[in-house]
Amino acid sequence: MSKSRDVLILAICAGALLATPALAGKLGLGREALPEEIAAWDVAVLPDGTGLRPGSGDVATGDEVFAEKCASCHGEFAEGLDSWPVLAGGEGTLTDRRPVKTVGSYWPYLSTVWDYVHRSMPFGAAQTLSVDETYAITAFLLYSNGLVDEDFVLSDENFREVELPNAVGFYPDDRPQTEYPLFSGEPCMSDCRQPVAITKRAVELNVTPQDPDGRPAGTLPPLSEAAALPADPAPATETAAATEVAAAPAAAEPAPVAEAAAADPALIAEGIGVFKKCVACHKVGEGAKHAVGPVLNGIVGAPVGAADGYKYSKVMLEAGAGGMVWDAETLHAYLADPKGFLPKNKMAFVGLKKDRDREAVIAYLASLGK
Repeated sequence: MSKSRDVLILAICAGALLATPALAGKLGLGREALPEEIAAWDVAVLPDGTGLRPGSGDVATGDEVFAEKCASCHGEFAEGLDSWPVLAGGEGTLTDRRPVKTVGSYWPYLSTVWDYVHRSMPFGAAQTLSVDETYAITAFLLYSNGLVDEDFVLSDENFREVELPNAVGFYPDDRPQTEYPLFSGEPCMSDCRQPVAITKRAVELNVTPQDPDGRPAGTLPPLSEAAALPADPAPATETAAATEVAAAPAAAEPAPVAEAAAADPALIAEGIGVFKKCVACHKVGEGAKHAVGPVLNGIVGAPVGAADGYKYSKVMLEAGAGGMVWDAETLHAYLADPKGFLPKNKMAFVGLKKDRDREAVIAYLASLGK
């Protein structure tokens, strides 16, 4: 039995020695990849522009390509439809409770936009866009975010000159140096929990609202104190406040609001419904901020192109400098055909074709005041 085992071991060793030279050499399968084949797979574009393909595209072409291949998900104005991402607007919202993260407000590098569009878009038809179409769409997105003018042409030559607003809002991930060492040492196995001590109470930190008598808001006083409380602690004060409110002069309300409401409240109500076509790009009301288009509070009677903090197109600024005012007549003409009334302005909306719709929107905007 032992002899048979030794013979078997010798046979295995001999076979291994014979096979080793053959395995040590090349197997004769395949060939080295050609440089152009490697380049075809190496399609990444880096923040410094490395990897960009030669080409160019202008805003107007990008508008057309975007409308054909992107708008079904992202909207005609890059405002986002349903659950698809919004790509324009959101400036200054990153500190809000619900920030609007777009190409203009959040993305740090233009190379990410170009690379992602070229490799992954349109949805369901990835890598069908030509290089020039990708440049054009990227130029249109820059324009939609108010970062370039309507005659801008993006190419591999000027690509590196474009800096997105949030480029400085990102920093390197330093967790391997700052955090990982905290969790890579020997784990504590006994007496690990630190003793708990109450050093301050919420009332002392002024984070608990208090009633006038010093009790935490919403708590009931002891029964001995409750019996001494009046049935209604401050009816006289409330009555006086209500009287003052009732006596306040109605003239405090802005004149445009009062005039619009008195003119035709039903028309204003219609305008609220029609304005739903505009709300994707224009915000109104208290706390409204510029989005794809400017805030429209106080637009009626205001000079053209005068909203603070919004980057208007050249033609809009020139119209304002020439004395144009958003009165009812001008708004009617503009809303009927925005591109025809002021060629090369930013607004891509085709306009409101019904006179009644335009009257209603203007009445609603007038009712908003400043």
